[in-house]
Amino acid sequence: MHSILTIFRKEVAAFFNSLIAYMVISVFLIGVGLFFWVFEYNVLESGYASMDALFEIGPYFFLFLVPSITMRSFSEEVKTGTMEFLITKPLSDWQIILGKYFAAVFLVLFSLLPTLIYFFTIYMLGKPTGNIDTGATIGAYIGLFFLGSIFAAIGIFTSSLTDNQIIAFILGVFLCFFFFLAFEFMAGVKSLDGINNFLIRLGIMEHYRSISRGVIDTRDFIYFVSFVGVALIGTKMSLNFKRS
Repeated sequence: MHSILTIFRKEVAAFFNSLIAYMVISVFLIGVGLFFWVFEYNVLESGYASMDALFEIGPYFFLFLVPSITMRSFSEEVKTGTMEFLITKPLSDWQIILGKYFAAVFLVLFSLLPTLIYFFTIYMLGKPTGNIDTGATIGAYIGLFFLGSIFAAIGIFTSSLTDNQIIAFILGVFLCFFFFLAFEFMAGVKSLDGINNFLIRLGIMEHYRSISRGVIDTRDFIYFVSFVGVALIGTKMSLNFKRS
């Protein structure tokens, strides 16, 4: 556990020591804020005390935010040669992977925290004050956090495949987009009508929607944990291949 914590601290410190960290999180918060308060989902003009705008647009910002957080996880280590240094340390592959993964998940959570300002603002502006479905909002936040956790696992995996951060980022965005939206598109193909429900359940979006309704279903929780597990196992296999 101590070794995982050491890797965790190293990754978080490295992220906040780079300018791109503040740029990425700022773009996320400004972008979401503009959609929330100004553009299409303008909450003030809608007349409803709701956080739905955040949970509808948030996943699409996450498609780019999370891969930008994870793109350097392994690719930079390989490029600079520090990966060999890590391997020679008394650390197992799983300790390295989990340390980097938990750091990425922490950064996802960190980027979400400032959006609580939106919740408290709407809570105070509601008529009467507090006229907002707090339970559903909490469930939706949990769903968005789980979604970010899956995207982080995918990003860690793609970062382990290459020593180029840009390629890791592009691969991460592509895979996050595919597993989030592609199954929904495939389910709409007429020739696949017989298995459309199965395809929808394979995609991340269906499970995200389910949790975002404020209902924590065991099946959704198992799906998210299993997806993360498979992605991290893929990362372990990638590292074994590079080592061999």
